[in-house]
Amino acid sequence: MQYRTMPGDKRRLSILGFGLMRLPTRAGRIDRKRSDSLLLEALDNGVNYLDTAFQYMTGQSEPYIGGFLKENGRRNDVAIATKLPHWQTRTRKDMEKMLDNQLKRLRTDRIDYYLVHNVTGGSWDSMMNRDILGFMDEAKRSGRILNKGFSWHGTPEDFIRVVDAGDWDFCQIQYNLLDERRQAGTAGLEYAASKGLGVVIMEPLRGGKLAVKIPEKAMRIWKERPERSPAAWALSWVWNRPEVNVVLSGISKKSHMDETLALAGEAEPGMLSGEELQLIARVRDSYKSAGTVECTSCRYCLPCPIGVSIPEVFDMYNEWKTIRHSFSQRMFYISTVGGILSGRSGLASKCTSCDVCLERCPQSLPIPDLMKTISREYEGRLGKTMDGIGALLHKKEKT
Repeated sequence: MQYRTMPGDKRRLSILGFGLMRLPTRAGRIDRKRSDSLLLEALDNGVNYLDTAFQYMTGQSEPYIGGFLKENGRRNDVAIATKLPHWQTRTRKDMEKMLDNQLKRLRTDRIDYYLVHNVTGGSWDSMMNRDILGFMDEAKRSGRILNKGFSWHGTPEDFIRVVDAGDWDFCQIQYNLLDERRQAGTAGLEYAASKGLGVVIMEPLRGGKLAVKIPEKAMRIWKERPERSPAAWALSWVWNRPEVNVVLSGISKKSHMDETLALAGEAEPGMLSGEELQLIARVRDSYKSAGTVECTSCRYCLPCPIGVSIPEVFDMYNEWKTIRHSFSQRMFYISTVGGILSGRSGLASKCTSCDVCLERCPQSLPIPDLMKTISREYEGRLGKTMDGIGALLHKKEKT
């Protein structure tokens, strides 16, 4: 395992951090046996940064990791990072209660790296009115948190403003080979580092999109250099940056764990040659030309008031745009997402443009407009027909 030193507290952190948002599940609950096995392998191989949040895994993530570390006696081996859900804390008193609750859930007396969760320019202005900086400063003085930071999902311009607003120790940004100019972007990465902030990277594989369901054109380029998998190339591209301290990976399979650990044992700043960077740039350009929706499946947009299955709709549409679907594949999508069996349609055509999702989406995607496009291009008349059949069937059942 390679390690990099955080600028503020000088702690040496593993370049690979374990993201606890996508643990293995069984019947809607965290599969403890499989998750424990993955975590033990990670910790035994030098991973010492664990990232969670209050709402991850429908609220199961914090209590799970707190129990795991307590039962295995590994609390002092790792740094815990978790996040304050600012949308649930409207006052300083709310913030205090939330932090105390998180400490109990995590079974610890301190949180090593505490972040204000999912910050944008607009939400930051609201938080400033609630004295968010005063709360974070007091939490650090009291020793309940050791480092204060924020996770970012806004514009590059607002990112600079928030960095300058507080005496931050670190930040967490989305960064991958497709997001050089989005959210914080490369300019934000460099600016944060220049201000002495540690930088933790989330979504290095864009929610897995850079590792699976790869467009044919991009895959042809990757095959020119088969010594690394597409996921390994994408992770290497991020670790190549000297400003990066930790890269988070949400690992749910042992094979992925083994590959990522091996790569984290050799990744260093400047590890990629000019020729290799050019190869990755060609892949990036091929993705950009595919015309897919840049959704990371974070699911912050849910629940939709009308019941549209927004991430599933985007996922199927993206797959169709890159590899095209047969009639049977479209029928599968429309019958499952369309709710033929359940009577609860989640198709894009159900969108009423209420715009609730626009306030929640970390990627600032124009979701209602995209739903109209997907309804027209992909679902079409077949979707409306099957949706009508499903509604009729369930209406008869009720009568």
